[in-house]
Amino acid sequence: VSILTIGPGDQLYDKFGHSAFRVQDKSSNTDIIFNYGVYDFNTPNFYTKFAQGKLLYELGVRDFPSFLASYKRQNRWVKEQVLQLSISEKQAMFDFLLNNAKTENKKYKYDFFFDNCATKIRDVLQEVLGANLVFHQDHITKDYTFRELIQKNVKANTWGSLGMDVAIGAVVDKKATPMQYQFLPDYVYKGAEHAEITRNGTKTPLVKETSTLFEANRGEEKVNFFTSPLFVFGLLALCILFITYKDFKNNKRSRFLDVVIFGCTGLIGVLLLLLWFGTDHSTTANNYNLLWAFPFSLLCIGAIAKKQPKLWVKKYLFLLVLFFVLLTIHWITGVQVFAIGFIPLFIALVVRYVFLIRNTPFTPVVEKK
Repeated sequence: VSILTIGPGDQLYDKFGHSAFRVQDKSSNTDIIFNYGVYDFNTPNFYTKFAQGKLLYELGVRDFPSFLASYKRQNRWVKEQVLQLSISEKQAMFDFLLNNAKTENKKYKYDFFFDNCATKIRDVLQEVLGANLVFHQDHITKDYTFRELIQKNVKANTWGSLGMDVAIGAVVDKKATPMQYQFLPDYVYKGAEHAEITRNGTKTPLVKETSTLFEANRGEEKVNFFTSPLFVFGLLALCILFITYKDFKNNKRSRFLDVVIFGCTGLIGVLLLLLWFGTDHSTTANNYNLLWAFPFSLLCIGAIAKKQPKLWVKKYLFLLVLFFVLLTIHWITGVQVFAIGFIPLFIALVVRYVFLIRNTPFTPVVEKK
């Protein structure tokens, strides 16, 4: 019985690697893979369920040669850790996996951080080996949050990183425990490497031997700055600042720009609210990106589009500026980390809102006599 760890691939969903069990029995010519990372594209309403966090993953079984060949084609390294198990423990592992692969047992509700193809490896080992298995944590030398752990696999100034930083909330900015690190295949590999089994008072390393089944030839991932979020949103921010400067010099207001800003930030806010309250994703709750992407702005488009908005719009703009102050405090104190690609945009939005507060002719409130 072995743990297979697969290296990162080219697509965003491949960046974190993969884990699986391998079971070999030469006497019966058995060499199969138990893979908890399988899902069925033919599932009714597949994309809707995926977006809602309701898509069920399942334990798939396939032959080892085709499994290895698929990752060779993807140029992803494959490492194997043969487990040092007794005959009875091997049989117990095999029986557990076979039972788990039955139609009535194979499906499970996927969670990126707490129940995925990697955590299943750890959980199955603990389920079968029980208290005799101990994961030592001496290789964990620094405390990371969940967000910091995923940033190890996805560079900060990339579109994939920005998308995740927008969609996932403050719940992933909490420190992960050493065992929780094992939502990543690399830490499953390291965890097994430092684990021991106790039998009759004798401690034995969990891993008997380690080998590389395929060595990938991958260069270091390069980020083109001129197509990166920081550059793109930097250009967008310069446009907003330039238009704001021209408005200030000409003593006018480009209402179209304000409509676009309110429309885009409001729409993003609605989507974030849906991810928070309308899905089963555990990581999209408590998302303080709502401080800059405030849903109510969508309802204020008509008001901001007027040449002379009502006075309450001024108060609303002041509220938006206050939200950015709160966002900055949240960022500095570590409550939630935001996408670095948005920094120029945040600055431009604050400048625009302050300009509107100070230079827009608002309709005064007329008191009734």
